[in-house]
Amino acid sequence: MAVRLDFKAMCTRFDVTPRTLRHYEYIELLSPERVGRTRYYGPREIARMTLILRGRKFGFSLEEIRQWLELYDADPEGTTQKQAWIELANRQLDELLERKRHLEDAISELTALRDGVRDELGNRP
Repeated sequence: MAVRLDFKAMCTRFDVTPRTLRHYEYIELLSPERVGRTRYYGPREIARMTLILRGRKFGFSLEEIRQWLELYDADPEGTTQKQAWIELANRQLDELLERKRHLEDAISELTALRDGVRDELGNRP
């Protein structure tokens, strides 16, 4: 039998707030099955949530994630989606590497400044 999670179980499994889960539904990244007022998330929605959170971890925008997920619906074989993923990943890697360079520069500059001030304090008569 396929796994089906209710709203609370979905929040718990993915460690997200109810607000986050409702937002993903509102912007149509997730479409749970509804039985009365209860929402059930099946394997498709669970897989999509996994991909959404992984995309967010890597710094992708929700719109980029949406476009990527829509490609799967258009091409169930996944070829188009995989090609798009490579392009998105390359762009994101370039951006992350640039941020890393900026952080490394800031760390070096701050370290040098701190060390200079510490040396000044140590050289006082």
